[in-house]
Amino acid sequence: MTATSALSLPRTTATAARVLRQLRHDPRTIALMILVPCVMLFLLRYVFDGNARTFDTIGASLLGIFPLITMFLVTSIATLRERTSGTLERLLAMPLGKGDLIAGYALAFGAVAVVQSALATGLAVWFLDLDVVGSPWLLLLVALLDALLGTALGLFVSAFAASEFQAVQFMPAVIFPQLLLCGLFTPRDAMHPVLEAVSDVLPMSYAVDGMNEVLHHADLTAAFLRDITIVAAVALLVLTLGAATLKRRSA
Repeated sequence: MTATSALSLPRTTATAARVLRQLRHDPRTIALMILVPCVMLFLLRYVFDGNARTFDTIGASLLGIFPLITMFLVTSIATLRERTSGTLERLLAMPLGKGDLIAGYALAFGAVAVVQSALATGLAVWFLDLDVVGSPWLLLLVALLDALLGTALGLFVSAFAASEFQAVQFMPAVIFPQLLLCGLFTPRDAMHPVLEAVSDVLPMSYAVDGMNEVLHHADLTAAFLRDITIVAAVALLVLTLGAATLKRRSA
């Protein structure tokens, strides 16, 4: 029987449940997704122990960047492992559409992203004393959207990798340029005009901008709503592209 084309909630949730069961038996992956962002924030706070203002300046941005990077790595490798082991081909031979598979992975890793983002945000705000003018709940929202964006990017690039090593190699191509141009190291409007124009189309730029809006404004701003809308829209678009490019057979 060929894979169905319509997205089905039962098939999607069944896929998500299968992925979560697999993750439960992989403590190293769980540690990478949930604990590493917290450890990095903890280290960063005490690297700038003599200047807490610096941590306040970049801590919020990294609160969104760390989950994006870890979810990108884990998702791309996990999806590729399904393909190279033949599991993906067997699943798509069942009444399971590409959309069901991608949505199931997004749902499973999204559930992990909720835990990851909640722990990292709580650690930064209530334990590491990140000085935030706006609501911590808005910080959590942006961190969660960033993690979901990392999941979507990981699912997408896994279609173009033939091995786990190649999946990791996509990180310099997909993540590093965004990291350099997102405004973390220097304001985007201070960059060369060409680089500023490139940064304007990169989703991580809006993730950092959204975090900075919460950092400096007590109320919801139009810029914040724009930023989270763009991040969410890009994540949805990339997930759709991931379903369209998902291959039935491994190379």
